[in-house]
Amino acid sequence: MTSLHYDLSGPATAPPLILGPSVGTSLAVWEPQLPALARTHRVLRWDLPGHGGSPAALLPSDGSATIDQLAALVLRLADDQGWERFAYAGISLGGAVGLYLAAHHPDRVGRLSVLCSSARFGEPSSWRERARLVREEGTEAMVASRTGVWFSRETAATPRGRALLADLRATDRAGYAACCDVLADYDMRAALPSVTAPTLVVAGREDPATPPAHAREIADAVPGASLLEIAGAGHLAGVERPEAVTSALLSHLTDAPRPNPAHAAQPGDNVLRHAAGMAVRRAVLGDAHVDRAVARTTPFTARFQDFITRYAWGEIWTGNGLDRRTRSCITLTALIAHGHDAELAMHVRAALTNGLTREEIGEVLLQSAIYCGVPAANSAFATAQRVFDEIDAEGPAATAPQANPEHPTHAPPRTDAEHPTHTPPQANPEHPTHTPGEVDTASHSDTDK
Repeated sequence: MTSLHYDLSGPATAPPLILGPSVGTSLAVWEPQLPALARTHRVLRWDLPGHGGSPAALLPSDGSATIDQLAALVLRLADDQGWERFAYAGISLGGAVGLYLAAHHPDRVGRLSVLCSSARFGEPSSWRERARLVREEGTEAMVASRTGVWFSRETAATPRGRALLADLRATDRAGYAACCDVLADYDMRAALPSVTAPTLVVAGREDPATPPAHAREIADAVPGASLLEIAGAGHLAGVERPEAVTSALLSHLTDAPRPNPAHAAQPGDNVLRHAAGMAVRRAVLGDAHVDRAVARTTPFTARFQDFITRYAWGEIWTGNGLDRRTRSCITLTALIAHGHDAELAMHVRAALTNGLTREEIGEVLLQSAIYCGVPAANSAFATAQRVFDEIDAEGPAATAPQANPEHPTHAPPRTDAEHPTHTPPQANPEHPTHTPGEVDTASHSDTDK
């Protein structure tokens, strides 16, 4: 084999997205994000030399391996697919490859996401020493120290955590050491201002390998870059806090280009907004909810459906000014203030998908009790509790790909008494203002505000 091992997922005609791993992991490190990303992109995940299915010999073993050699291997993958331009997201060393490509091949990278990475990974001597250690003792010498760096002990004990540590044990010592040589030689600090691709930088607040200060250095130097720090996440933030990372990536990747207000609207502008809005809408509300809403569209409601998808989801929810966790907090508060319990139930589920925990949702409801009124918060607590009970009753089928019951991604269609599939006008005494004229009677409303 003369090229990196890779895996392809998603529709063949979808926009291309390349995902780079961190040293010591295989392409499996992206599994928590893959189902969501592959709905809207043609996703190519690749293995570092000596990792997963890639041969170690793709990088020199004499200590001379560099970032440009690794980046060239990734460009070869893109060329083999016929991709002249692609979006790129990378973790740690994989993120360093993305920064190099965006700075030195700006015509190739359309959007860039850099996760738990750095413009310079510390002193070269420390990486040369690690390379020497692994060449002599193998990657088993690194396993014990990864717990507390990659993720917490609790995450290390999960099936996914154990699988990632097993990948590290299986990594070829020469390939791992060559990647250490790359990191020793790597320094992108002077080149950061030349990155022109829209860039998202993500940091784990508990990451000792690339602390948030490293992410801030990148975000401060790359023009227009966005920065997201994720609480409770170590170096593999996408594994430890998968929902928050997935949500941030989707928001960044599906952010539709904004038309220049100084020019007349172009025919494709609304198409771009609708496509971006539908992608984010599905990511936040789940395919089942959106499919029900689309199936119940009538000639009377069609323009409203299009308006909501383009404006609420394609303009507001896709913006980079706030992360989706924050947008969920704001949305919950607004719905509580106005007594919109039906949509509150829908957005309690959405908040879980966007990375809020049940406890954090409770804090939002308590805050709302002060500023929106105790009766409104009392009703909101009852609504949220009902949603949590429904999720618990739905079991694994309602959970995200990570099988975390507190963060459902896809809620199956519901036909219980609280959410009838078909109701006549005014049939629900609890919500007399919601009628079948609305888009999704399963949740009484699909205005999706």
